[in-house]
Amino acid sequence: MPLSAPAPAPVPAPVASADASRPAPPAVRQARGAALALLAALLLLCLAWELWLAPTGRGTLALKALPLALCGIGLLRHRLYTYRWLSLLLWLYVTEGLVRATSEHGLSQALAAAEVVLALALFALCVRYIRLRVPKTKGRKAAAP
Repeated sequence: MPLSAPAPAPVPAPVASADASRPAPPAVRQARGAALALLAALLLLCLAWELWLAPTGRGTLALKALPLALCGIGLLRHRLYTYRWLSLLLWLYVTEGLVRATSEHGLSQALAAAEVVLALALFALCVRYIRLRVPKTKGRKAAAP
């Protein structure tokens, strides 16, 4: 009796998620669009501030815009995880803006105040987006989708 290799197990076909086939509700799309616009505004403000408008030193503080640029992809792809960590990251920009708004003068002070406003508005939109996406449950914590 010849020995033969066992037949390979059949590979299951990928199952399409119900969420992937349905378009996002209008409130989610609006929150995402506004969050992307505010993220772009904050990113441009950070770059313009440190490179052209009121540079400090050699412009190395412009690197503070890099984390914002990295999270843009996740926001475009509706990644809930990105919205969550962005909401925590934004507090660094709020803190920096508050410190520089109270310690600097002239244009830098106005730019710092603008950074605080943009970061707080983006934080509020991230929280709104997360609340719209996480299902509401009664009596227990909501699980992340």
